[in-house]
Amino acid sequence: QVQVVESGGGLVQPGGSLRLSCAASGMIFVNQGMSWFRQAPGKEREWVAGISSNYRTNYVDSVKGRFTISRDNAKNTVYLQMSSLKPEDTAVYYCRTDIGGRAYWGQGTQVTVSS
Repeated sequence: QVQVVESGGGLVQPGGSLRLSCAASGMIFVNQGMSWFRQAPGKEREWVAGISSNYRTNYVDSVKGRFTISRDNAKNTVYLQMSSLKPEDTAVYYCRTDIGGRAYWGQGTQVTVSS
């Protein structure tokens, strides 16, 4: 079955970096657009970045220039490289893909930016 599994979260100081990974299975990964979302405490889940099957990328304005989404089709994995992290980046980060009109989410990985 379709599955996406996030990893790589943790505690980091402001200005630091983290790389999140999302391993996908049960799909033809090369054909799939992939996205990262995040949800901070008390806030709605928001879209952060996306990468299409042909490697086109898009970002929410608040992370442009700091976050980079990429994919490795040989590993069925999408990454989110996060730099210059801010306390407001603290959230649970989720990976998502859509197949046949259905959204598939991972369980999320916690990112905490704090000194």
